[in-house]
Amino acid sequence: MSASTIQYDNLKSRLSQEVHTWLITGVAGFIGSNLLESLLRLNQRVVGLDNFATGHRRNLDEVKSLVSTAQWENFCFIEGDIRELDDCRRAMTFVATRSQDSSGRSPNEASAVEYVFHQAALGSVPRSLADPIATDATNITGFLNMLVAARDAAVKSFTYAASSSTYGDHPGLPKVEDRIGKPLSPYAVTKYVNELYADVFARCYGFETIGLRYFNVFGPRQDPNGAYAAVIPKWIAAMIRSEDIFINGDGETSRDFCYVENVVQANLLAATATNPSARNQVYNVALGDRTTLNELFGLLKTSLGAFHIAYDKAPRYRDFRVGDVRHSQADISKAGELLGYAPQYRIQSGIERAMPWYVSN
Repeated sequence: MSASTIQYDNLKSRLSQEVHTWLITGVAGFIGSNLLESLLRLNQRVVGLDNFATGHRRNLDEVKSLVSTAQWENFCFIEGDIRELDDCRRAMTFVATRSQDSSGRSPNEASAVEYVFHQAALGSVPRSLADPIATDATNITGFLNMLVAARDAAVKSFTYAASSSTYGDHPGLPKVEDRIGKPLSPYAVTKYVNELYADVFARCYGFETIGLRYFNVFGPRQDPNGAYAAVIPKWIAAMIRSEDIFINGDGETSRDFCYVENVVQANLLAATATNPSARNQVYNVALGDRTTLNELFGLLKTSLGAFHIAYDKAPRYRDFRVGDVRHSQADISKAGELLGYAPQYRIQSGIERAMPWYVSN
């Protein structure tokens, strides 16, 4: 077991003994609901904010089914929109929803949010190309609202979902945090603006944040439906239904696919980081490896075979997609050195852990 793995295990052990109050925006989404599940299992208090634009109530229902009744009662949900500053301010307070919690608080006693996980966004490069105005309103105005609300609430830490799309047309591999190119989509512009705003808030207000540039995250509760579904759940759903698989380009496009439990680890380590050098930084969160779409196709077929689901069709190739980069791979050494991040799941083990969920859902 590596020192970084021990560090993360020690953090979880400590949190299970200390009750803190957290806010997750986009809590009904894929990553947000996985963060919620992890925090509730650690007996934390959580405020969740979501407008269900891309998240789903079924994700919250599933988390409820996976935790104890007492743990679920540590969750306070607010249906609201990050584009509304009042909703962001309202989400900075936890209000108990039962007669009395484990620490003896009486009904409706408020508890200020200490840690923020800002996950809410309109993701997807194609969506941003189709509707750049909506993407801008959520990802930039909404992000600024959250920064202001969190600053005014004097939270202990603000960790936000950045994106590997920020690297744009920079050709270098692996991707290193301080070397980026020009954005290739409106979505990429919005995520880069988030980083700029975060840096300005540190300079002007002394409000420090941590941004996590996610690389192709996958796992349970990732939506396989819709025009903007991520490739792994979309392909698995198509394979189960024996539908055609379409690959944009020649299949040699590569991505750094990262299992969602690695992302949860990075968020918890970032939120609780005490090293001053670790604050007001942006980090890659990935596996630090590359998998081509052709290789991914083979991995998914093999994994489904373990569930006696045979897919015998060859993929169908079509034109490259506008706004996509050819290759993406992260250098994760900075996150390892300053946060103690050490991804526990490779792509194959992540797919194996996620496949039962994909098959049953």
